[in-house]
Amino acid sequence: MNATGQSVNRQDGRLKVTGAAKYSAEWSLPNLAYAVPVQSTIAKGTIESFDLGAAQAAPGVLLVMSHLNRPKLAPPETLESVGMQVGESVLPFQSNVIRFNGQMIAAVVAETYEQARYAATLVKVNYRTETPFVVMEEGRDTAKKPKGNNGREAQLVRGTPDSTFASAARKIEATFKTPHEHHHPLEPHATIASWEGDKLTVYDASQGVGGPQRALAGMFGIPATDVRVVCHFTGGGFGTKGGVWPHTLIAAMAARVVGRPVKLALLRQHMTTTTGHRPATDQVLRIGSSTDGDISAMRHDVLTDSHEPSRFFETAAFASAVLYEVPNFAMEHAVVNVNIGAPTYMRAPGEAPGTFALEVAMDELAYALKLDPVELRLKNYAEMDPQKKIPWSSKQLRQCYARGAEMIGWKDRRAEPGMLKQGRYRIGYGVATATYPGNRQAAGARVRLYPDGRAVAAAGGNDIGTGAYTVFRQVTADALGLPIEKVVFELGDTTFPAAPVAGGSWLTASVAPAAVEAAEMALQAIAALAVADARSPLKGRRVAELSFGEGRVFLEDQPKVGETLAAVVQRTGQPYIEACARAETMRAARDSGGLKQRQKPPCVLVEPSAETDRDEEKYSFHSFGAQFCKVRVDSELGVVRILDWASVMDAGTILNPKTARNQIMGGVGFGIGMAMSEETPYDPRNGRPVARNLADYHVAAHADVPNIQVEFVNIPDPHINRLGVRGVGEIGIVGVPAAISNAIFNAIGRRLRELPITPDKVIG
Repeated sequence: MNATGQSVNRQDGRLKVTGAAKYSAEWSLPNLAYAVPVQSTIAKGTIESFDLGAAQAAPGVLLVMSHLNRPKLAPPETLESVGMQVGESVLPFQSNVIRFNGQMIAAVVAETYEQARYAATLVKVNYRTETPFVVMEEGRDTAKKPKGNNGREAQLVRGTPDSTFASAARKIEATFKTPHEHHHPLEPHATIASWEGDKLTVYDASQGVGGPQRALAGMFGIPATDVRVVCHFTGGGFGTKGGVWPHTLIAAMAARVVGRPVKLALLRQHMTTTTGHRPATDQVLRIGSSTDGDISAMRHDVLTDSHEPSRFFETAAFASAVLYEVPNFAMEHAVVNVNIGAPTYMRAPGEAPGTFALEVAMDELAYALKLDPVELRLKNYAEMDPQKKIPWSSKQLRQCYARGAEMIGWKDRRAEPGMLKQGRYRIGYGVATATYPGNRQAAGARVRLYPDGRAVAAAGGNDIGTGAYTVFRQVTADALGLPIEKVVFELGDTTFPAAPVAGGSWLTASVAPAAVEAAEMALQAIAALAVADARSPLKGRRVAELSFGEGRVFLEDQPKVGETLAAVVQRTGQPYIEACARAETMRAARDSGGLKQRQKPPCVLVEPSAETDRDEEKYSFHSFGAQFCKVRVDSELGVVRILDWASVMDAGTILNPKTARNQIMGGVGFGIGMAMSEETPYDPRNGRPVARNLADYHVAAHADVPNIQVEFVNIPDPHINRLGVRGVGEIGIVGVPAAISNAIFNAIGRRLRELPITPDKVIG
């Protein structure tokens, strides 16, 4: 039986539950020193001077580093060329300019962590303070309107949305607000850096080893092949570990100066200022329709904040441009630069806050029209991409609506709010649509076949807790025709073939086809060896006559004539037979089946992974889903309890139902936190985050998360890759806050358009 498609247990499960999995901060290097950053206490201004006497005289101190004595680096304009578009968009310690409260302005290196942390408190800074700009809404008049983001237009008009809206029979116009939010993965950021001459090894808590490799190579002006980055396990990321942040660069700088390995591990408080966050949004949705519910016009205007000179902003209107068939549509993104730390990608960036506005507005329209919310969505179902006017690569959203409604008991819902009661409580049902782009990038993979019958495959991607180790192991085992227990997959090292960052829901769709390709190339090598070897029962046969299975190579029409893969490898006298592959274009992925001759690329690929050609002129690639929930509301106390949840997802082929289901469950839990409790307020006087730890920042706990039912349509996408698989890491959160808000309205008749939905807002 094939392993692919089965709920195989995680390859890394035992390592994690026994504590044997080694995270980046846990590597023990000889003569290790420790660094602790010094952060600015103002949000805007300049450093006039440092008083370092006490810090430098403290026990164990090896170095106090700042812009005054940092090592020579490449000029800041090289950042873009080395892939540092996300994260702090300037190198650390480049000048005395302060851009936000908590900016890393110095670092103390000492023999022990305790000595470094104490000495860091002794660093005194004299500032020239300027008035910071913190509150986004106060900067509307200064907002910029960027042309695009990640290759997509940020400003868009099709048809005549404004005049059509003005004449529409039914109109919805509402403002929606989402706050700043932080990722708060269980594992804080950490880096260990070690130099041997001009060669650098870095252990970095990251979602991708390739980005830090390129950034460090560019910063120090050395070849990328002289930088090795290792991250075997990541304790959650959600976007915050997708970029390169100052602490990684500081650790490498400090290690070079002191001439010994340096560890820099961040505190939870550091992560609220210097490793990114989801920016706030202020969104206005206008929808016009006929009395029958045919949407004729939609406008989605987004005001969000960012940090100069960062180019990242929250593209919250992107989903609105494609989710429904709307002939007249406009979206606008306006960005206000504020003096708080740079924002970055956070799970389903753009789609998560954007669908909150869109899907609540759709619910409002359904109520105004006296239509079932699911019926309204089906009535405006987009059979093809409404912007590109091309077919979807695959779409089964109708099945998602139908099955989700059945799972949640949608038939029990009442159209009029407040009609379902349970003692003092009110019961409500909500629905929202989920979508996320179906992404894929170029990726490499390597397969080695050993004389003992084992296979070890590898790729330079990262498993950030998603189950990547396991699904790649499954597809490789099946491609080799080996039992899964004979196959191991390795990740998280730049000495492996290059693969993209684990983000954007593209790692599985990128690496899995590369792994299959490498496995087939390894079998091709085995076949060539067997037919050329006088000691093989297959001597003199043609490669085209051979087949593989159960760890053997044999004649397709005479399965008993053959031998084990291990026997072929043993006779070579080599430690292993190796093959490497690189999956790039859709066409190459589709045409690469069978045992055809293919060019073997080098097994170490360090160049950036460019976005692949996915036949984007022919097809639009998106995943879809439906989120349904049932809530209980105490309207006197404002307490909301989510009783039941149903998610049905269309994400192409599901390689492992267990790990995929876990991803959707995690996304729903993440979305519940986003909806009900998560926010990071900033003091408007000094730009300092008020919620600086997990006591103040309330992520959803087990008690907040209900029974979550998850199902997949599990129909392959025939155009994205040869396996038909799209990613599921992001889409689980999309639509969750909207479904909850809609369910609360159905329970008590109060429309909630601002997150988080705290008890005071429920009471009103």
